[in-house]
Amino acid sequence: MAQKLRKAVLALEDGTWFEGFAFGADGQAFGEVVFNTSMTGYQEILTDPSYCGQIVTMTYPMIGNTGVNHVDVESRKPFLSGFVVKEYCKHPSNYRMTSHLGDYLRKNNIIAIEGLDTRALTAHLRTHGAKKGVISTTELNPKKLVKLAKDSEGLVGRDLVKEVTCAKPYHWTELPYNIAAADHTPSAQMKLEGLEAPGKKIKIAALDCGIKYNILRRLTAEGFDVTVFPATTSASEILNSGVKGVFLSNGPGDPEGVPYVADTVRDLIHRNISIFGICLGHQVLGLALGGKTYKLKFGHRGGNQPVLNRLNNKIEITSQNHGFAVDDDSLDKELVIPTHINLSDNTSEGLAMKNNPVFSVQYHPESAPGPHDSRYLFKQFREMIEKNN
Repeated sequence: MAQKLRKAVLALEDGTWFEGFAFGADGQAFGEVVFNTSMTGYQEILTDPSYCGQIVTMTYPMIGNTGVNHVDVESRKPFLSGFVVKEYCKHPSNYRMTSHLGDYLRKNNIIAIEGLDTRALTAHLRTHGAKKGVISTTELNPKKLVKLAKDSEGLVGRDLVKEVTCAKPYHWTELPYNIAAADHTPSAQMKLEGLEAPGKKIKIAALDCGIKYNILRRLTAEGFDVTVFPATTSASEILNSGVKGVFLSNGPGDPEGVPYVADTVRDLIHRNISIFGICLGHQVLGLALGGKTYKLKFGHRGGNQPVLNRLNNKIEITSQNHGFAVDDDSLDKELVIPTHINLSDNTSEGLAMKNNPVFSVQYHPESAPGPHDSRYLFKQFREMIEKNN
């Protein structure tokens, strides 16, 4: 017997609304409505903690084709507020599948809507900017929902890191997993990934502002002995653990909403420890160096973002997920070199300190999902630590 369709409505704060059908949990979900242009990797996107507080729209028309599995997750659970697709695939087919996407969303209490015009929604967000919104399967009156969206809490100034960071430090040992390998031993996996067996392990700390698992896998594959620390950990606590370097992770929301992380980073810089940051880590580093950040109109989210590396004049196609950016002009050029720039809108994509072993990028070199152009940065981090010690 066919399952009865459940109506759902997506409403934006500016009065725009869309009707569709629910395929996740029931109820209401509030968040900033954004879009992601990736064609694959919806499970990794769902479990990326950087989406906490957001309702994610997929621009690829059919989602759910391969179901979900227990391997392709990037955190302990989905952290996004809601999920929007053009068409949900009700009959997925993949040998790795352990459940349907809809069942997975219901199990994790994520509200999702399908059957609306995602091209129109994306065009609206590109023209008018990301908007606060609500998905509802209970209240279906558009006018009431628009008011609820308008009255909901936004992202600016809000601390979302506290909702995704780990509760206590833990040690990470897992290597990258490649499904094409017949032999899933660590040595076979590294060989297939084109990785060299690392020499002596280097002990580092990863400051968890919402870290993705594949970042930790890539750090481990590069020969790092990784301990993950909560975002509230002080510089003294980190350095007392005997680490030789510190990684600043990705994470959700406004970097100015987590001043305590910037304070920790500033303290670490003064102690001359090697630092590598990505995404939110890049933005927090910019703040720690006296710079400013600002909110982008609709952000960068997807696996096809072109970035110019100013140091070698090469172009990298990158995976990105952020709604805020560092203002390069606000940085002290006596201390900092802008190293990368986004070729779509000329926004900051990387920086490095001139006289300290510190660098960061705005994009995601670990991919998951996305291209592998920038994985060299993990090796660059190791070489920097070796040179600094």
